[in-house]
Amino acid sequence: MNNQKKVPASMNERIAKEEQRLFSVFVDIEPKRKTIIDGLLFRAAFMRAALEGLEVEINANGLTEMFSQGAQEPYQRERPAAKVYVSLNTAYQKIIQQLTGLLPKTELSEELDEFDRF
Repeated sequence: MNNQKKVPASMNERIAKEEQRLFSVFVDIEPKRKTIIDGLLFRAAFMRAALEGLEVEINANGLTEMFSQGAQEPYQRERPAAKVYVSLNTAYQKIIQQLTGLLPKTELSEELDEFDRF
């Protein structure tokens, strides 16, 4: 069974799809706050689309590669795509954490907060 997600063909398609998803989640944010977070939503959409593309590349080529420079013996190193993935994923998680902190609290989350205080 293949567990890999199907990734849309182009980066622009992936960005547009993620923008739609994010904007639908944040549709009920008050207008003043929404204008402030629009930039974060666009950045998050770009990052997720880029991460999906990097995941395809990493799945196909692995996290490491053999590398040599000049007369040096070849050695195994982290692939540049893997380095970019780790850095971009960290930034993406921070943006998503910021954005979810701006969502209105739901009754369920308020109940969980009461439970935590208990």
